Amino acid sequence: MTPQAATPAYRRLSVEERRRQLLDTALSLFAHRAPEDVSLDDVAEAAGVSRPLVYRYFPGGKQQLYEASLGSAAEELRECFDEPREGPLLPRLSRALDRYLAFVDEHDAGFSALLQGGSVVETSRTTAIVDGVRRAAAEHIYRHLGVAEPGPRLRMTVRMWITAVEASSLIWLDEGKQPPVEELRDWLVEQFVAVLLVTAARDPQTAALGAVLSDSGRG
Repeated sequence: MTPQAATPAYRRLSVEERRRQLLDTALSLFAHRAPEDVSLDDVAEAAGVSRPLVYRYFPGGKQQLYEASLGSAAEELRECFDEPREGPLLPRLSRALDRYLAFVDEHDAGFSALLQGGSVVETSRTTAIVDGVRRAAAEHIYRHLGVAEPGPRLRMTVRMWITAVEASSLIWLDEGKQPPVEELRDWLVEQFVAVLLVTAARDPQTAALGAVLSDSGRG
């Protein structure tokens, strides 16, 4: 009797594994299509499961799934600026921006829909998730600067720069991802130095960071 090839045993996913699978699938869809253009049927089909199963994990339907996948993306974005505080400042910032822009590149349509607003599924909760990413990025930058308690001018400068990074990323997508991403990254780092120098002329706390910046060669 000829032995038959063994068929791989079907592995039932745990609750957490299934939830993670659905989130990853939804995030992939939201990344390349506006949220209002993605249905639960789309998510179920892409994940290879039934629509009722999606509802079992996300009884709030598409809104709950969107917010959960947005939270997952936000966590990934927050980690972009979580660079070890070792070595010169500007190379650290360059590496953080490399990760941030890679995320923008991978999630182009979803990133645009998220930051530009206007989505039918946008709520105060989704807005708070996005603002949480901005605040987390700012906190990472303060730590990279070695500032425990930033004053209002420095806080305003850093938050303005983060807004400029977002706006530049959106324009970069609209311009067909031109200029090359490395050039965009370098330009954003130079913008960071420039706005700090402008603020330093009016703010002693920022002026005291001059030594940090002068020691921060591009490496």
